[in-house]
Amino acid sequence: QVQLVESGGGLVQLGGSLRLSCAASGRTFSRAGMGWFRQVPGKEREFVAAITWSGGNTAYADSVKGRFTISRDNAKNALYLQMNSLKPEDTASYYCAAGAVPGPARLVYDYPYWGQGTQVTVSS
Repeated sequence: QVQLVESGGGLVQLGGSLRLSCAASGRTFSRAGMGWFRQVPGKEREFVAAITWSGGNTAYADSVKGRFTISRDNAKNALYLQMNSLKPEDTASYYCAAGAVPGPARLVYDYPYWGQGTQVTVSS
């Protein structure tokens, strides 16, 4: 059974940083793209960042470019999102996604596997 578990969310002040982690189990994603999405209540899930299986190619939403960095460790079957200079508009539930081929994929339907999400709240 494939499982993606996010961690690292929390409450942070404007300008602060958080590092999200996603641990995958049940299968290896070392040959598939992975990504991060976010969602606020009443809105559609939106793309944040994505990375190819090798980590050699990444993509970011314009709203986070220059502030967020996606990375992965295939040996640990893990995905990360370093978030710096956080803003209140970054407040959302953040979801790890996996299985896009070849990546970096920006669309929700590119990913067959999803985590349950971790809440990030940025206070002003």
